[in-house]
Amino acid sequence: MDRTNGVLVVTGASRGIGAATARRAAARGWRVCVNYRTDAAAAERVVAAIRDDGGDAFEVRADTADEAAVIAMFDTVAERYGRIDALVANAGTYGTARRVADLPVAEMRQMLETNVLGLMICAREAVRRMSTRSGGAGGRIVTVSSVAGMNGGSGQRTHYAASKGAVNAFTLGLAKEVAGEGINVNTVSPGLTWTDMNPPGRLEAIEHTVPIGRAAQPEEIAAGIVWLLSDEASYCVGANLTMSGGR
Repeated sequence: MDRTNGVLVVTGASRGIGAATARRAAARGWRVCVNYRTDAAAAERVVAAIRDDGGDAFEVRADTADEAAVIAMFDTVAERYGRIDALVANAGTYGTARRVADLPVAEMRQMLETNVLGLMICAREAVRRMSTRSGGAGGRIVTVSSVAGMNGGSGQRTHYAASKGAVNAFTLGLAKEVAGEGINVNTVSPGLTWTDMNPPGRLEAIEHTVPIGRAAQPEEIAAGIVWLLSDEASYCVGANLTMSGGR
């Protein structure tokens, strides 16, 4: 979908992989909604960087686990640009390192509401607007998962791994459901990546375990995401692009 001025919503785009994706997509001609939940200043910096490079972007505050806020965000984007062509469902939380035996229910619930429910709500709203079944022109959805969803996590992150396993299953099921409606749905599963979701010192201590010898930069993961948005990935349906350096 290498269409000039295509409209893309990126959730959790004020930092890390989301911010890198927003900037890379904008550089390729996408008009971008930079979603954020709390850090308005960071989102404004992403938008400013895109505009400084000649791109078109604006920021929208919305907690993706809040249905009303998500609907309002998609309505705002459609009103501003006239359509929505793609979604990168990236917003998520990493949680606290705990054994399952020590997990409070509140933390379990927050993890699932952000990483699973919020992603599902965003995907639903994208499908409602893009599906040819409802008069849309088709589009792309890329969910951001994790290799933890396939390997169970790196210890004391079982709740996070479980949430990403749910993302994988949802993405595959949705891909099959809407493939005939002009929407290609795929996921990207990053491995260790330099973002501030990681506690201080974590990546330095374990990146030697990655076969390639280092953790990824957010821009490297963004490259895979933006590729899945493009026409080059037109036959990818329900794919899980693992970007883990071999780990």
